[in-house]
Amino acid sequence: MTIQRGEIYFVNLNPTKGREQSGERPVLVISSNGINKLPLVVTVVVGTKGANVDRDYPTNVRVTPQDSGLPLETVFMCFQIRSLDSSRFTSPAAGKLSGQALERIEVAMRYYLDL
Repeated sequence: MTIQRGEIYFVNLNPTKGREQSGERPVLVISSNGINKLPLVVTVVVGTKGANVDRDYPTNVRVTPQDSGLPLETVFMCFQIRSLDSSRFTSPAAGKLSGQALERIEVAMRYYLDL
């Protein structure tokens, strides 16, 4: 399977510890396509249902179903950046972000990482 930057997959994030997001979650691929082709890891931002997040923060990006292709509004938590083994990606992409939606993710990540 070819994994592309901007694609959204549902991935099981277990096992986890502490405040890490767990279970089956939407994740947005943020690593470059060149890295994604290598047998390394895929870097993602973890998402959750929009209804689970009642307050917006500079590190969160709320995305509509029209922008993502997902059935529900999703909040990508840009403080939840994880690198995952490609074996966790077992099903096809469920959606994709591009354009302004992906740019909003990049801005939130720069804010979080102080870049």
